[in-house]
Amino acid sequence: MTFGEVMLRLSPPGRQLLLQTPKLDVWVGGAEANVATQLARLGHPTRFVSAVPANALGDAALAQLRGAGVEVDHVQRRDGRMGLYFATLGAGPRATDILYDRAHSSFADAPASAWDWDAILSGADRLHLSGITPALGPNGAEAATAAARAATRLGVPVSFDGNYRARLWQAWDGDPRAILTELVRHADVLFGNHRDISLLLGSAFGGEGPDRRREAADAAFAHFPRLRLIASTARHADDADRNRISARIDTRDRHVQTEEVTVAGIVDRIGTGDAFAAGVLHALRSARGLEETVRTGLALTVLKHSIPGDAALFAQGDIDLFLDGVTDIRR
Repeated sequence: MTFGEVMLRLSPPGRQLLLQTPKLDVWVGGAEANVATQLARLGHPTRFVSAVPANALGDAALAQLRGAGVEVDHVQRRDGRMGLYFATLGAGPRATDILYDRAHSSFADAPASAWDWDAILSGADRLHLSGITPALGPNGAEAATAAARAATRLGVPVSFDGNYRARLWQAWDGDPRAILTELVRHADVLFGNHRDISLLLGSAFGGEGPDRRREAADAAFAHFPRLRLIASTARHADDADRNRISARIDTRDRHVQTEEVTVAGIVDRIGTGDAFAAGVLHALRSARGLEETVRTGLALTVLKHSIPGDAALFAQGDIDLFLDGVTDIRR
């Protein structure tokens, strides 16, 4: 089960600047919805919990999620508007730029009391949250915290993706360190790197090499007793079209790390972190070993760069072909 805001993303076609021509491509997305979508495509029963307006935009978002195989019975229809964001995709030396237009959306304005977590969590074997929901404001922070606490009380494991969004936190007077620390306190799986851990613990950790990354992981394990696994990626962006990516998993007693993979000819980088989270959760749910788990997460991360839109939409066969190095035409 995932909980968060589903939005519409509007992007100029191709690699154009925003409103360079009077056209926009529209995609349904959002971090938690993206994770649910990819897990459903891999055959896992998934439930997405959110709120959307009772209009055609909300209808379109729900239709896409249902079409991907995601259960949306606990998505509320509320007054308000659909959250939007505008993504101008980068090219060459120009970076991708994000413009949010999501204030006072149906989800952001829903009070924390709107969610009956005992009922919603019924039948769930994992709750997946991200740092985007609490960044939206007091309602999101209270709702995410209530969800995590209820899951812990009911014995439902919690995974948490840091997804720190500075522009969202800066829009209100929340305390990201305190709020995110409380959420991670309930998690057994954390998606985050040394920067996320630095924010949580108020200490500076470097990411220059494996030893420094292990130092950050050890500090997180010492601070959060429930935490058993930390999954992260490291990215070096040569330019907007060519990145180098590796993935890593730390447990309390060991770590595994992949070699760096070069991703060239990038179509769309947005949602690659969500694809990584889905890949790791897929492998964990399938009882794969750590080596296969981190490679599966990396595979979906890399593959997501090849398609437009927010969500990864791959099957196990696509993962297997990537891991086998198959990139030629399949006939």
